Amino acid sequence: MSLEVRQLTKLYGTQKALDEVSFSATPGRILGFLGPNGAGKSTTMKVITGYISANSGGVTVMGKDAVNSPKEVSRLIGYLPEHNPLYLDMYVREFLEFSGGLYGMSGQILKSRTKELLHRTGLEPEQHKKIGQLSKGYRQRVGLARALIHDPQVIILDEPTTGLDPNQLVEIRSLIQEVAKDKTLILSTHIMQEVEAICHDVVIINKGKILASDSLSRLKSGTNEVQLILETEEELQLEWFENVGTVIFGSKGTSELMISCQDAALGRKAVMNIVQERSLNLISLNQSKKNLEQIFREITR
Repeated sequence: MSLEVRQLTKLYGTQKALDEVSFSATPGRILGFLGPNGAGKSTTMKVITGYISANSGGVTVMGKDAVNSPKEVSRLIGYLPEHNPLYLDMYVREFLEFSGGLYGMSGQILKSRTKELLHRTGLEPEQHKKIGQLSKGYRQRVGLARALIHDPQVIILDEPTTGLDPNQLVEIRSLIQEVAKDKTLILSTHIMQEVEAICHDVVIINKGKILASDSLSRLKSGTNEVQLILETEEELQLEWFENVGTVIFGSKGTSELMISCQDAALGRKAVMNIVQERSLNLISLNQSKKNLEQIFREITR
């Protein structure tokens, strides 16, 4: 494990922002760090990177104590915060070379690394523009390149795909996956599809506590519930199906129901009985396993 977080506790007055938070991350596996707004994600990342201190607990990065030696450990970490801090009056190439210089890089090594990242992040056509002239999506690319400039062993990305169009999204996903092959990478995001697309492991935090920490595949297979999606021509009533399972309206309004139940066969049979008894005109009845978004909502509810 190249990153280990042990029982981190952070207090703001009497409020516990972090309550004995523990998890670990390993090279080659992308870890999705998830939680509602105010759950403690950004606080955890700021402690790991040495931006703020914890009241108790420990962080080890590549075998080094990040709590007691934050400056030494900071060289091992690349961090892209949610609010991407950039010098808007600097040119793209100039900013990356400046950022590399802060880590002691210079000469041909710095120029070569800058050129490599300009290419990998798709910034070559924009390298002679001021950052303030770039779109939000390209600014995100600059922030990502800045986080990678010193070739860190642990990379922490907070909402890295914010503002990207679908084509840019695919490119940045590919870059993240490529970078993570031999690095430890933590991805914090609110986009569940993003996690399902590229993450291997998931940590879910809420109100400063870790509620789940497992591989994505085990987390998704850990529930036996299935979801039935019923659509009819008529308006439906939730109470008609309450004995089948947990019922909510779907995205199509009152003509669509999403029913979570333990036994798919019994659930389908019960739904069809109700459809027949009430002479409903059936459009469709589909079945699916729970996705990550549904699991997340249940865990953090």
